[in-house]
Amino acid sequence: MASTSNLRSRRSAVQLQALAGVEREIRAQDSHNRRKYLREFSEAFRSYESVLDSNQLQDTVRAADVVLVGDYHALPAAQRCAASLLEQRALAGDRPVVLGVETIFSRDQHILDEWWCREIDESELRQRIRFDLDWGYDWAPFHDLLVAARDHAEALYGLDCMPREDLRKIGARDRHAAAKIAEIRERHPDAVIFVLFGESHLAPGHLPRALAEQLPETKTLTVLQNVDALYWRAAGERADKIEGVRVDEKVVCLFNATPLEKYESYRLFLDQWSRCEDGPDFAPTIYNLIDSLASFLEINRYSHHNGTQPKFLVDMLPEVYGHSSITLLERLLSRRGVREEELAWMLAAIDERGSSYLPQVNAFYVRELQIMHAAEDATRFLHHACQGLPRRMKGGYSGSGESGERRAADEFYACVVEHAVAYFGSRVLHPSRPAADDGDLPQLSRAALEKAAQAANHTDRAKFDAAAQRWGFRIGSRIYDAYLAGKVGPRTLRRLFLAHLDEPGLARKVCTAVLAKLRAYSRPLARAAHA
Repeated sequence: MASTSNLRSRRSAVQLQALAGVEREIRAQDSHNRRKYLREFSEAFRSYESVLDSNQLQDTVRAADVVLVGDYHALPAAQRCAASLLEQRALAGDRPVVLGVETIFSRDQHILDEWWCREIDESELRQRIRFDLDWGYDWAPFHDLLVAARDHAEALYGLDCMPREDLRKIGARDRHAAAKIAEIRERHPDAVIFVLFGESHLAPGHLPRALAEQLPETKTLTVLQNVDALYWRAAGERADKIEGVRVDEKVVCLFNATPLEKYESYRLFLDQWSRCEDGPDFAPTIYNLIDSLASFLEINRYSHHNGTQPKFLVDMLPEVYGHSSITLLERLLSRRGVREEELAWMLAAIDERGSSYLPQVNAFYVRELQIMHAAEDATRFLHHACQGLPRRMKGGYSGSGESGERRAADEFYACVVEHAVAYFGSRVLHPSRPAADDGDLPQLSRAALEKAAQAANHTDRAKFDAAAQRWGFRIGSRIYDAYLAGKVGPRTLRRLFLAHLDEPGLARKVCTAVLAKLRAYSRPLARAAHA
């Protein structure tokens, strides 16, 4: 059984590699993180008392009169978490709830009241509070939070004041917000007050101290989200996914995103603001994910020969298309013979996942950055690149004298391997992804997989792909477990990426060999778990 330090290292290694590149870009564009006020936040929360489950979190929130929720403005998950906490507390039914937000200036309370009373619509609210000009982050998750408040809360308030850009005046903004929260307490003496404010304001000596001076008898709970030091420390826990931790009696921290997600989201906004364009440039994000995974697998991006390395990986990097370039991508796919129904299927998948890697044209299309899926697709690219690009289209496996049944079986096994490595890659880059669910599937064995291959070959394409994905994700999940346990390392994994699955019968042999090794790894792990 892996030690706490080993688990922390293996879960975090590839993420930290990817994160280093993002942080370099952020530091080049934003030097504020060196300011004393921000350092005080990052240095305040370095350890925690215990792991927190959802029931314990609800009990902790229920005991509070004021709940200060830390907001990482660039991360939609932060605003959605605040909406969820508010809604769950309101549904308890024992006390009314009220919401205060940093995003809206107190001076604009009359505008917020008009929207609350449905006298103005969403677009007018957005324009009059100068959301895009003065705030500049995603509107949709913030608007969803406002709607949740209108549906479940007793009132909604703006808490902030000028100047936002001058960190020398940031303490005055904390005192102003504390005074406004005290006013809200007077108006709503029985309510639980939820406050969404930038995370750096929630260091003990910042807004919490100012609020304690205003309301010394009030029970205040600080709910942090995705604090780096706490996230990396929690990576050493045995459980696959830690929902949150108790820092002390007045502070908890929830985990709903990885540090890589946080800082990639911020980098995208910095890039967008610097270019004064509507759409973010996702290419650096995709290339950073690919580069980090290649480094983990000890792949030389400049190798001039095939074999243990792909030849000149640096020359195979995919094109990356965003929302504004969808027409260009459609034309490219059409020239490559992709039919309209296939294109519709691809776009539907992108709507669900936010992005997709299209091996037919060696390109990514990214509509919305979801790191888990982007990491999975970056791994798919690397898998295809290791076997040589351009890859053949699905259904293109061939061999003299082979039957259609044999070709279909080869393709099924190849798809299983692709899904397995893609799932594994997504876990090393995004460790909080849940383990693959076996559901009601049979035991993971060679015989069961062969039976699944035979059955899939007699179904339509959608069922074929779904079956290959289920089996691939299960195998990828077991590979990740073996990696965490120290049973498999980067060099062994690189060989799996480099296996040339187009050769007849080889994909089946690879699957069989992987299953045999996983069974061998699982025996000592099972004995250790029951010792």
